[in-house]
Amino acid sequence: MTLLLALLAPLAASAQAPIVEKVEPPNWWANHSINPVRVLIRGQHLTGARVECPQLACGDVKVNVQGTYAFVDVRIAPSTRPGAYPLTLRTANGSVKAPFTVAAQLPVLGRFQGFGVDDVVYLLMPDRFANGDTTNDRTPKSPDILDRTKGRFYHGGDLAGVRQKLPYLKQLGITAIWMNPIYDNNDGTDTLEVYDKQSTTGYHGYGATDLYAVDEHLGTMAEFKALVDDAHKAGIKVILDMVANHTGPYHPWVKDAPTPTWFHGTQAKHPDNTWQTWTLANAYAHDSLRGATLDGWFINILPDFNQDDPEVSRYLIQNTLWWVGMSGMDGIRQDTWPYVPVSFWRDWMGAIKRQYPTLRVVGEVFDGDPAMIRFFEGTKRTPGGVQTGVDYLFDFPLYYPIRDAFIGGKPLKGVAQMLMRDHLYDTPEALMPFLGLHDVSRFMGEKGATIEGLKLAFTTVLTTRGTPLVYYGDEIAIPGGPDPDNRRDFPGGWPGDARNAFEASGRTPEQQAVWQHVNTLLRTRAAHADLRMARPEHLAVTDQQFVYRRGRVVVALNNDSSAATVTVPGVIRGTDVLGVCAAAEGSGNRSTLRIPARASCVFVP
Repeated sequence: MTLLLALLAPLAASAQAPIVEKVEPPNWWANHSINPVRVLIRGQHLTGARVECPQLACGDVKVNVQGTYAFVDVRIAPSTRPGAYPLTLRTANGSVKAPFTVAAQLPVLGRFQGFGVDDVVYLLMPDRFANGDTTNDRTPKSPDILDRTKGRFYHGGDLAGVRQKLPYLKQLGITAIWMNPIYDNNDGTDTLEVYDKQSTTGYHGYGATDLYAVDEHLGTMAEFKALVDDAHKAGIKVILDMVANHTGPYHPWVKDAPTPTWFHGTQAKHPDNTWQTWTLANAYAHDSLRGATLDGWFINILPDFNQDDPEVSRYLIQNTLWWVGMSGMDGIRQDTWPYVPVSFWRDWMGAIKRQYPTLRVVGEVFDGDPAMIRFFEGTKRTPGGVQTGVDYLFDFPLYYPIRDAFIGGKPLKGVAQMLMRDHLYDTPEALMPFLGLHDVSRFMGEKGATIEGLKLAFTTVLTTRGTPLVYYGDEIAIPGGPDPDNRRDFPGGWPGDARNAFEASGRTPEQQAVWQHVNTLLRTRAAHADLRMARPEHLAVTDQQFVYRRGRVVVALNNDSSAATVTVPGVIRGTDVLGVCAAAEGSGNRSTLRIPARASCVFVP
């Protein structure tokens, strides 16, 4: 009898009824540009499953060898009303329902607006901006990963906090916010990514464990939509960070992938990323060089998606459209743009534009070489004939000479010389200039940084071509070294903070001076279309002085330690809105400006 039971045990195990654990996406829409939608069902004992859709149409069912994932096309007729339409998975050993909903599409008016040169984008990390709901600080799922004394743990900021601080952003002059990813991340500490023998957490959002859920520390999808709605009422757009290159090392797929080629390799055996993005633009590079960059796992830890697997490609495209359709958001910041095949970006961008033609995307190409930025411009065709169509790219080439000049004291003409390279781009206006963000040390955290230099940098960023970006806290000169010190909490965002820098009364005199400087520039930019749209004209460039005109507005910068007198062609009318320079002195068709040391002026007629 014992021998018989032993022989029957494997048969009994294989005869278990199917179990459904997760459905992705959990809902879709009728009259959508993607139809059928490819649904991924995770569960157990799914081998041989048929999928029945009593009120919808199902087809092309595929189950992986382990019987843990099933793919199915679900076609939604245009006349389908919103409601619950569960799918039934049936095997020889039983059946199980898979929940699925047809949702009502959000009204287009006032949503999916996109962003551009008329906007000023404000990058914030929700976990580090403001804690609007203390009940989600320590959740039952993850009670032990919040500690404000540790730079790589959760600090308690959330979507509710961002929502409550919208009036502050409106007052500052911000018209769009970019938030780091809000995907659900690991519920415990990360013992794989360790620094100084200390484990880390996923407070930053870049190590997703569920691409169809909001991290519980930040809120819920309903709260995200409420934030978007309130932002729109305030005249502020919302840009959400997304990651199509990799997922987190604790995602269930890492141990059990839906397809054998879901990732490039496995956790035990995979290519390590070499970070050599320049090889992608190198016509002489062997494919193996490009492969290491495209297929390698970031920091040898983050699982690298294989977008050449058609199931992966469809999954990622649908996931993007789901977040947009659920929230009504206006734009996407796409992480690690060069590390993904351009053919996928072409398909991804095409899917976005078919459904949301006004939505805009900015891609991260972390490189100071204009030739690299040019290579990834959405208007350019790669050697393989691929045109991605990405709308905007970050202006890393301009970032470096801005820091060199205004922190390091190097010649200011380096900024003008970099702007000279705008002729390399099809559309230099499609760049996003900035002086800091979450992947570099704070401006005021660098050796040699001063308030005067920070103001000069802000004048440059907020008056040059493109769509400018402000990193949260830079408007009040927050210091901070390399990650994670560059991601400090915004003072006043937490109950009990010693001071509240969201209010003028809570800022030091220096902080208020920088805040007022930024606020004046933003109000001036909003009031004068020339500062947003007019073609720049460089009037004078010396080692430490730079004067340029945008339409009828003239900007003058002096990075020297002593006052400077600069004569430029043309008549400069109006007054300096920053209150630093006297009116220009005219003689014939020339004007003379006197600019104090380490200062900038913006003349508006």
